[in-house]
Amino acid sequence: MQKKRLGNSDLEITPTGVGAWAIGGGGWKFGWGPQDDSESIAAIHAALDAGWNWIDTAAVYGLGHSEEIVAKALEGRPNRPYVFTKCERVWNEKGEINGVLKADSIRRECEASLRRLKVDTIDLYQIHWPEPDADIEEGWTAMAELQQAGKVRWIGVSNFTAAQMRRARTIAPITSLQPPYSAISPEIESDQLPYCRESNVGVIVYSPMKSGLLTGKMTRERVAALPDDDFRKRALNFQEPYLSRNLLLADLLAAIGARSEE
Repeated sequence: MQKKRLGNSDLEITPTGVGAWAIGGGGWKFGWGPQDDSESIAAIHAALDAGWNWIDTAAVYGLGHSEEIVAKALEGRPNRPYVFTKCERVWNEKGEINGVLKADSIRRECEASLRRLKVDTIDLYQIHWPEPDADIEEGWTAMAELQQAGKVRWIGVSNFTAAQMRRARTIAPITSLQPPYSAISPEIESDQLPYCRESNVGVIVYSPMKSGLLTGKMTRERVAALPDDDFRKRALNFQEPYLSRNLLLADLLAAIGARSEE
């Protein structure tokens, strides 16, 4: 399978990787409803068997559960893939989630992710959200220190604007940006993508199928049947008038795809 170097790193990654948001399961604010862990592990194995060579997760997915499932899926696997994860989203005993970019918090989060993932070093460690904005410099300094200490190999950001990346890059290089990007949400084309191209910042997008809306398998009936702890039940793109527009776009894209195969 074709591979491409990610930004300023030595990571040669496949065009697609495993996104491990959904396998965090339900029971938390941005969950996807109940998930079968054995099916999640089987899906990871299928992707790796197909040649995909990286997995992207985050500490907050399932409040730690996603990282634990990734670790289980990789037990005993030859040719281990790269493992990417994220910090900054922290939770309390009630499951309430907040953004924290203080240095001591990032260090604690890194150690916790290393334990859950059962690795000595994280291949790519990312700041999940630039919140609070005022602490970006402190947070990015802590990330650079983790890299220097060998806890993480490369450091990246997620959901940052170009202006926020400029601030971070005065402290240390940015290996990658992880933004949302799809036919429904193309906003990064005018801001972040040009900056990343000019600055050798790699881009690994999330939600390219807009959480299932562009797969061709989503219907109004399926949306209505989503469990109450599936965040999509509350997401604007899954509600009218946006839902009808998005389903129409999915049909149009499917028609274009069908013509291209003729």
